[in-house]
Amino acid sequence: MANRYLLGFDVGSSSVKASLVNADTGKCAATAFYPESEAPIIAVKAGWAEQDPQMWWDNAKLSLKKIMAESGVTADEIAAIGISYQMHGLVCVDKDYKALRPSIIWCDSRAVPYGERAFVDLGAERCLGHLLNSPGNFTAAKLAWVRENEPHIYERIHKIMLPGDYLALRLSGQANTTVSGLSEGMFWDFREGRVADFLMDYYGFDSSLISDIVPTFSIQSRVSAAAAAETGLKEGTPITYRAGDQPNNALSLNVFNPGEIASTAGTSGVVYGVLGDVNYDPKSRVNTFAHVNHTAEQTRLGVLLCINGTGILNAWVRRTVAPEGISYADMNDLTVSVPIGSEGITVIPFGNGAERVLENREIGCSVSGINFNKHGKAHIVRAAQEGIVFSFCYGMEVMQQMGMDIRKIHAGRANMFLSPLFRDTLAGVSGATIELYDTDGSVGAAKGAGIGAGIYKDNNEAFATLDKLQVIEPDEAHRNEYLEAYARWKETLEKQIKQ
Repeated sequence: MANRYLLGFDVGSSSVKASLVNADTGKCAATAFYPESEAPIIAVKAGWAEQDPQMWWDNAKLSLKKIMAESGVTADEIAAIGISYQMHGLVCVDKDYKALRPSIIWCDSRAVPYGERAFVDLGAERCLGHLLNSPGNFTAAKLAWVRENEPHIYERIHKIMLPGDYLALRLSGQANTTVSGLSEGMFWDFREGRVADFLMDYYGFDSSLISDIVPTFSIQSRVSAAAAAETGLKEGTPITYRAGDQPNNALSLNVFNPGEIASTAGTSGVVYGVLGDVNYDPKSRVNTFAHVNHTAEQTRLGVLLCINGTGILNAWVRRTVAPEGISYADMNDLTVSVPIGSEGITVIPFGNGAERVLENREIGCSVSGINFNKHGKAHIVRAAQEGIVFSFCYGMEVMQQMGMDIRKIHAGRANMFLSPLFRDTLAGVSGATIELYDTDGSVGAAKGAGIGAGIYKDNNEAFATLDKLQVIEPDEAHRNEYLEAYARWKETLEKQIKQ
């Protein structure tokens, strides 16, 4: 039998990554990303963040060209295509499917007042009961900003879409979206099981702006003749999966069922858990979206905790506190002599803007408890990592209040999860077992495509070859020490919040 390959794209804000996965062995045959330095983000004003959708398409083509050359795979051997993408962005296209303006991406904050006003005007009960969130700074609020501030653009909009919808459009010439995608934009009414008409009416949006809805796992569209000529792909190749980066990261780690948790810890950190019934946080400290396998018959919701001040704090400590030229591994070695709790030093890690888990407060990063006679660089290095872990645990308590039983955390072995100190502290405080895997978003998107194309009967078959690299069990012997350090951290945080 001829080899079958699955193609996955991951449209990030720093690059577009592409991977080819052998459908039969589950192994990655080639992977590449462009640009190799970070992609530009346009910031015309403070708090704004935009990217040109054409740039995503160009980088997707460059990544694809490289993996096809490296792997020797032919276009005929690609059985299906999957797409992962940066969440919450807004792309506006005209009747010719041309982008009308740069995309307003996830980290752009200009729409905050539009979401807050809708929450007040429509009422917390209605928004939370139907959207499971405040309209916040999500895609719908971004579109409201365009309508009010750029009416000449707004009146020409034929369809609105998320970044992944746009890449699928360029591949197929068809505009469509998913329930999961609509939910992350605040366009989905979970109580009614349809587009949120009440929010559309409030903002004055016409229902025709929403693209056709297709299942997350399905033949959503096919590569067009024009895209085949431009990319070298085969005309008719099906696009069979699409999801935002955090639901897709969970899929990549085979997290599909209630109680299962996926985590990442890069510049910012995410804990993403699956709920089996409709619920939300009344204070919107965590966000609830439709998970990749959510259907009308089976409730599967993704609860998303995002902490802005994670890896960025560790990087700051490396640049400004740790000895010059030290590596991250050396930083961890430096802390071996420092006991759990850093002998009384507490670091509050929220120095990267407002934190949703703190109800959008911006309290900054702080270091307290320093004794000049006994504390050195190693103590601050350890306390910073402990503070990052404690912020995760603080948010996970909100998830537990929503009914999530956190016993196992799945993560890729990357970024902060490369740190034994970080991993051991997270397991020690949470009491959860941590399992580390070898995967990434574009590989996950490729395997999602395999599910959507029917090549795999379910997620367990798709991820049967997922490599488990390491298991970290909670250190019960030192549990009380971890919990005491966390209690002190939380007391310090709550004092700062009240100030």
